[in-house]
Amino acid sequence: MKQRHVVCLILWLASLVALSWGGDERIIEVARFSAQHQASGLPEGWKPLTFKKIPKPTTYELVRDGEQVAVKAVSESSASGLIKEVRIDPKEFPIIRWKWKVENIIQKSDVTKKDGDDYPARLYITFEYEPGKVSVAKKLKFMAGRALFGDIPIAAINYIWETKTPVGTIIDNAYTDFVKMIVVQSGPKNIGRWIEESRNIHEDYKNAFGEEPPMINGVAIMTDTDNTSEQAIAYYGDIIFTRQP
Repeated sequence: MKQRHVVCLILWLASLVALSWGGDERIIEVARFSAQHQASGLPEGWKPLTFKKIPKPTTYELVRDGEQVAVKAVSESSASGLIKEVRIDPKEFPIIRWKWKVENIIQKSDVTKKDGDDYPARLYITFEYEPGKVSVAKKLKFMAGRALFGDIPIAAINYIWETKTPVGTIIDNAYTDFVKMIVVQSGPKNIGRWIEESRNIHEDYKNAFGEEPPMINGVAIMTDTDNTSEQAIAYYGDIIFTRQP
């Protein structure tokens, strides 16, 4: 009997290790910056996300922050991101978890205005274009948007660290209603602290767009100050998707 209990304990501990290190079917690791061997350069599997009309990009680099490796973003009147292509079903893996830290907020940040569309940190989730599930009106609007701006997503959610807008606010992006902004941190209260976030992206998408979400095809991190001409420094930690607990 005692031996049987020992075996059960070993199996239970093994399951915890697997869950922690991504060897579990309940987890999709999008970013495990903390496991990078070298704290310099860009993280493996991520590529720059730049914008034609913005000449100065934000700089990103793996750094050691205390005992962990993270991505440090430095923005000086600049804007760009880092993006990773994925294919994740938000119905199967609805929970997204990540860690981030900012060193300052942006004084002129205002989620309702184009000239205030800057944030010290944002997590950007893009969704696939599935023509059969899109209304004719939205399809025409999407095609017109692509003709003007290039390869844009049919829908995206931005989880943002804002300056004054209340946490929980869901609002159209100042430039396009194809992108919904969700405020998860606001103001200076948590400046300089690592914050762990958890969101149900399946529910957030339904609340933001009023319909079931398509497949997720991209995850990006972004720190930008091009509209306000300010400066910002942020750190991004690991990002994972999980099944519903």
